[in-house]
Amino acid sequence: MTKVQELAKMIDHSILHPTFTDDDLKKQCEIAGEFNVASVCVKPYAVRLAKEWLKGSEVEVGCVIGFPHGNSSIEVKVFETEMACKDGATEIDMVINIGKALAGQWDYVEEEILAITNASHKYNAIVKVIFETDYITKTEDKIKLCEICTKVGADFVKTSTGYGFVKQASGDFNYKGATVADIELMRKYSGPNVKVKAAGGVRNLDDLLKMKAAGASRSGATATEAILSEAVKRFGND
Repeated sequence: MTKVQELAKMIDHSILHPTFTDDDLKKQCEIAGEFNVASVCVKPYAVRLAKEWLKGSEVEVGCVIGFPHGNSSIEVKVFETEMACKDGATEIDMVINIGKALAGQWDYVEEEILAITNASHKYNAIVKVIFETDYITKTEDKIKLCEICTKVGADFVKTSTGYGFVKQASGDFNYKGATVADIELMRKYSGPNVKVKAAGGVRNLDDLLKMKAAGASRSGATATEAILSEAVKRFGND
């Protein structure tokens, strides 16, 4: 596997913007197929469409659950997971109940992550647990989430949705998304069978390489075409 191919297989091509039409989704799936990335990450209704558009490729179809703010009940998230898997999703990216985590209601958080993990594994899909680190900012909370994910057998811990906007002093809303420090912390405190996914703010090749060096096995990206085109220029067929 060349360096470019290795980097492509780190990328979950994110197709989640609320304004995307089906034509936009199809175009983005074509980009994912062209670069042979690890997966596309789509909204629940789009799973069947993505499966059809990527038929015959090696690109997996992933689906977000409780996206982007994680507020659905456990039962609704389980139902959404099962529907996504029945539609053909092989990867599930779930958002935790952020308020419950901030309140330290860890029994609830564990029950939720376990339920989604079990539902995913029932259909042989992997599950990635989104912490939303722009909201979950305390180190001890991130460590606790890593420990819970390890305990219940989740496949990945993941930093962000890319939509965790926080009001700034100026009144504008923005987010940081994945940071090297968070990737390093999540790698350190997650078990050996739990991988780490960076998401949010990975906009160029250097960002991707930094996340990889910090311990990320996957990275969400919307700028996939630009990132991998730059990789081709930099690494060629090495």
